[in-house]
Amino acid sequence: MHIRLRPLAVATFFALVAVAAPAPAQQVMPAAPPDLGVYVKKADDSFSWKLVDKTETPTGTLYNLEIISQTWQGIKWDHELQIALPKGGRPTETMLLWNQGGKSGPSSKLLTMLLAEKIKAPVAFLYGVPKQPLFGGKKEDALIAETFVRYLETKDSSWPLLFPMVKSVVKSMDAIQAFAKEEWKFEVGHFVVTGASKRGWTSWLTAATGDTRVKAIAPLVIDTLNMPAQMVNQVAAFGKPSEMIHDYVERKLTPIPNTPEAKKLWAMIDPWVYRAHLTVPKMIINGANDPYWPLDALNSYWADLPGEKHVLYVPNAGHDLREMESDGKKQLFPMRAVNTMSAFAREQVFGKPLPKLTWTYKDSTLEVDSAPAAKVVRLWQVDSDTKDFRPQHWSAIKEVAAPAAKTAFEFAAPAKGFRAVLGEAEYEVDGLTFTLSTQVRILEAKK
Repeated sequence: MHIRLRPLAVATFFALVAVAAPAPAQQVMPAAPPDLGVYVKKADDSFSWKLVDKTETPTGTLYNLEIISQTWQGIKWDHELQIALPKGGRPTETMLLWNQGGKSGPSSKLLTMLLAEKIKAPVAFLYGVPKQPLFGGKKEDALIAETFVRYLETKDSSWPLLFPMVKSVVKSMDAIQAFAKEEWKFEVGHFVVTGASKRGWTSWLTAATGDTRVKAIAPLVIDTLNMPAQMVNQVAAFGKPSEMIHDYVERKLTPIPNTPEAKKLWAMIDPWVYRAHLTVPKMIINGANDPYWPLDALNSYWADLPGEKHVLYVPNAGHDLREMESDGKKQLFPMRAVNTMSAFAREQVFGKPLPKLTWTYKDSTLEVDSAPAAKVVRLWQVDSDTKDFRPQHWSAIKEVAAPAAKTAFEFAAPAKGFRAVLGEAEYEVDGLTFTLSTQVRILEAKK
């Protein structure tokens, strides 16, 4: 989710192996390599932070910090770090930490303060993840592709751009803790790490380092764990790899070379490889019309994730999570995602558990069970001539207000093509309305 409220111009390396990937049943997953942890823990004397200024607003106090997280490949990574303390709020032992590209602006400051208000606790936004442009003006996916090529050429495992991206988040935690001691005389001990797309990827990998300060993660629009299975599924759904990965295609990274270095690269950057270590609570937020991922991508890794986990699908929303109305206009702000993110962060900050939503698909029935009972439950549906549902409009075809704890929805296969369904539960807790979702199920017309 870009703070400037425009669609994310982001793709990921997970789409690079689509052509050559064998069926998931044939895959033997490697052990998680140590390179990520080695890079992140490596001493770096260039780290520093300073408080630049603080601004009092009608909704609270905004602190502006500058930090240098590291020196990577001879390049210092400098960042803006903004911390919002809501009006009437106090420092808390756990904070939401959002990692983001670019620089701060009016709308990003608005989002920072909005989240702080809704969570009722301090919130931090880290910018400049990654440091860019680099290497002749390359940014985002072109920059990631460049670093992958350099790793394959040199076998130097410090090259993949995700490693310094993760370290920038880790060092921002150091900076926030030092700031809190100095400014607030308070000990901050834990963080809910979040970010969108490649920054969501960074959130997964930050947890994978084993840093005990990461209390929970909320990765947004990075629905692509378990890379081999994902890419087989992507080609089956779209007929080819997503068109959003042209930067990688132009570098001839598709299909990825069948070499030991390439296999190690895949293992180093796929969060699924680290899944045994990803035991912290997880809130996965996806746009149901995201152009990057097949609609049912979550089903390739959901069962493998240990510990507490939740999912939110935003119907009629793409990679920026802003919902498309029936008249074709996008919402100005991704409020469904913001509200659910805020509810999840409240759970971690104040120790108030989220409702527990479970579900079971049985033939033509979806059973949704919620404890406590939801305020409203819905069944969403979308039809498509193919398994590519990205341009199609979702509709809430059934809704039950004040339901019992367990609700059953019946659905049918389409007369032609394909149909997808998912369940949604809406809650209101301490004045905050938010939603949780079930997994998606895709049905094919009977032949």
